[in-house]
Amino acid sequence: MTCRRLVLPVLCLLLAVLGTAGQAQAVGYRYWSFWDRDATSNTWVYATQGPSTARPSDGDVQGFRFSVSEDSKDSAKPRGAADFATICAKTPAREGSKRVGLVLDFGTNSDAPSGSTPPRPRTACARIDDDATTADALAAVAKPLRYDTNALLCAIAGYPTTGCGEPVAADRPKASKSPGEEAESNSADGDDNGGPSLGLLAGIAAVAALGAAAVWQARRRRD
Repeated sequence: MTCRRLVLPVLCLLLAVLGTAGQAQAVGYRYWSFWDRDATSNTWVYATQGPSTARPSDGDVQGFRFSVSEDSKDSAKPRGAADFATICAKTPAREGSKRVGLVLDFGTNSDAPSGSTPPRPRTACARIDDDATTADALAAVAKPLRYDTNALLCAIAGYPTTGCGEPVAADRPKASKSPGEEAESNSADGDDNGGPSLGLLAGIAAVAALGAAAVWQARRRRD
């Protein structure tokens, strides 16, 4: 049935609102996120630069986490609390170089592409030139690396073997998160059970009001 009658256009508009909202929340993306360890608070902070431009200092700890997320606010953090002294305990300092601790978290089975099993999380200490980037540190301890044509990091230590930032349906299981991370990632505009957001409910209410007004106008004309 087409939207030709008086009330039906309003119903069609309501369905359009619901459909658009569903599409906006329908996908996340599977990718490697990049993090810096704050030495003062010992917490992970989403990196503000990419690995190819970031230049860590001697003693820094940086992390990578493979997961599915919508954006940086939703991204899962690397798991594990190893500090620089632990990660680089067996890598002595050397003049003219710096040491960077790396935490490599390959994610969970729910994060993995179909048919893939993620390796266990691990740490590595990269000793690189003083002016080297994080990408150089990765290349020193976690080959093979894979990048796409836009220099997006697609694979660390060969994982995953295919794919790069591809969209993933939002009805998949959520990735495992570090202790305390659940509270940090709760969204303010939706409920904890994945229910409709306040914006969506407001839109539905507005469309319903339009529908009621249209019916009232039709009855008034008939009277």
